[in-house]
Formats: sequence, structure tokens, C-alpha cells
Amino acid sequence: MIDVDRARVMAYRIAAQGLADRSGDRPGDLPLLDLGVQEYTPDSTRVALAARTTAEPDDDRLVTVWAARGAPHLHRRSDLADLTGQLWPVSDDDAAARIRSAQIPDAARLGVRAFTATAEAFREVLTGPIPRGAASTEVSRRVPAELTYDCRSCGARHVAGNVWQHAGLAGGVEVLSRGKDAAIGPLPDPPPIPAANRGVDRLIGTYLRFLGPAGPAEVAKYLGSTTTVIKTVWPAEGLTEVRVDGRRAWLPDTAVDLLESAPAPRGVRWLPAMDPLLQARDRDLLVPDRERQKAVWRILGNPGVLLVDGEINGVWRAKMSGRKRVDLTVTAFEKMTAARLEQEAAQVARARGVPEARVIHE
Repeated sequence: MIDVDRARVMAYRIAAQGLADRSGDRPGDLPLLDLGVQEYTPDSTRVALAARTTAEPDDDRLVTVWAARGAPHLHRRSDLADLTGQLWPVSDDDAAARIRSAQIPDAARLGVRAFTATAEAFREVLTGPIPRGAASTEVSRRVPAELTYDCRSCGARHVAGNVWQHAGLAGGVEVLSRGKDAAIGPLPDPPPIPAANRGVDRLIGTYLRFLGPAGPAEVAKYLGSTTTVIKTVWPAEGLTEVRVDGRRAWLPDTAVDLLESAPAPRGVRWLPAMDPLLQARDRDLLVPDRERQKAVWRILGNPGVLLVDGEINGVWRAKMSGRKRVDLTVTAFEKMTAARLEQEAAQVARARGVPEARVIHE
């Protein structure tokens, strides 16, 4: 048993995620890509990578797929076969929890069949790049009616978005673009549709390695499952129990040395909305103040955050100004030295492909 406080956990996560010292590694070589980097806004993955490496954010070994929670994530192509098995539901109850929605009230009773049927439909439809809307129409025709709903705006019946995104990786889907010109396409040589989950213990270990110490409740929220389900597959070996300010949590045995030795964080990082650091489900630990939590995690349109000496100390939004500058509007939680922010803002400009960043303080 190890007892640690919040400051030690923050130091650990910052070090584990490569935010303590920016490396020179190409993105695909960063350990963090084991977890994946969520794409939330245009260039958000590039900003997340620029906070961790001096190398160019582009890496042809990476691909965007619908992964954890069906959200678009940047992953290594070489990891997709394992990831597909790890993310496959462990049971009908798990599948039901992940796709439960008032929009499709009868879908949950299908359990794993909902994932299998949708993945099979994708394999039939995706013979090449296709607009997302057209793909939705074709997939909707091929899945059980319980997975679809009547769309009032267009008068058609659509497969629910949470269902097809959760099943997209098993269906061999690559996310090619988003927004008004959203398109998807087939992954080259996709792995077979799983018959059962393979490797959920390793998936749990990956979460704990980057976002731990944590427990089944946090992992369940991250995956969109339930605590009851995750407890049934919680690893019996390879984890060390940790008390975080008295709360019970776990960390991989191999990560204990870093938990105990991670240096106190220093420096500034501009992190995008939904950066991996913000993916931990113990938000009270990340941002103890409830009003600040509301500023960081909004119902719609999350901002980026400023990580200053190991604390989330403000939020920011970006707006392009022509082709040569990005304007970064900052709302600070506490007073910060402008020079520190402006120096690090150059990394956001680098990620956005422009020569200059201007910091605007609200």
C-alpha cells in the first residue's frame, strides 16, 4: 500500500504523459500513443503533440479512428489489431451500457449483436472513401431497426451515431475528415471482427499507466461502460494499490517508481480541449474548484487549458487571423506572467502551421 496526495498524482500524470520535458521523438514513438489522442477540434491533436515533442506533428504511421467511447482518436496503425480486440464489449451488459440512449430505447437488449451487426454493415458499405452521410444511409439499411431512429429534419431513418462510432473500429473504419465535408473510408487490411473481447486487462492497464492511480469507476466512465462491468474484468495481478488522499486506487506495478520519483512540474503548456491529461475521470482531482471545472468541461464547446507548474490555471480559445497568425484568447484563473505564456504560445502556432501566435488576455 502506498499513500500519496493530489500533488504527487499530478506530478506522475504529467511525467507519464510526456509533459514534464518535451522530447524530440516523432509522434508515433511517444508512449502516450498507447492511449491515443482524441481529436476534438481541427488541429487539436497537433497541439497536443506539440506540447510533448519538438518533432513535426505529422507522422504517416498514425491514423484517426473511432476508438474509446466511439470518439475520434489518433492511434498507431500498427496498434489497431490489438486495440480492436481490447475495445470490443466484454459482455452484453457492457455493450448495452455503451450504446444506451433515449434515441434508440430498444437497442440495449441487442447487446454485443448491435456491435457485430453494425461492424458487418460497415464492411459491406466501405469499398472506398465515402461521405459520412452516404455511409450512414447505407449502414442504416443493413442494421437491426432497434439501432435506428426517425430523423425529423430529413425524413429518413438513421443508425444512431453512438452505435456506429462504437462499432466503427471493428468495422474497419478510418476517419478521413470531419465537419461539413466529413468522410470515412476503409482501413487497409483491417483485422477480423472480434468474436469476443481480447485484452481488456491490457486496456485497463494502459488507462492506469497514463491516468492513474484510479479505480474501476474511472475506467468505466472513460469507456462508457459501468463500474459493475469493469469490476468483473479488473486485473487480479500486476497492479499496486494506492491511497490518494485516502481514496482507494490502483497503478501498474511498473509505474510505481515514477509515481514516487516524478519531479514537481515546472513550466507552461498550452493543451487543447480533450487533451489526454483532461481525459481522467476524477475531475475533482484535476481541478478541485467546481467553478473552474465548469469553465474547463462545458456542455458544448470545451476550451483548451493552460497547464502552469503542474496546475490547470486557465482556459484559452484559438482563432486564426489570416494565414500567418493565430490569436489565443486567455481567461486565467490566477495571475500569470505574460512572458511565460507568450513564449510557449509559439508551440501552438507551430502546430497550427502559422509563424506567429498572439496572446490576448481577457
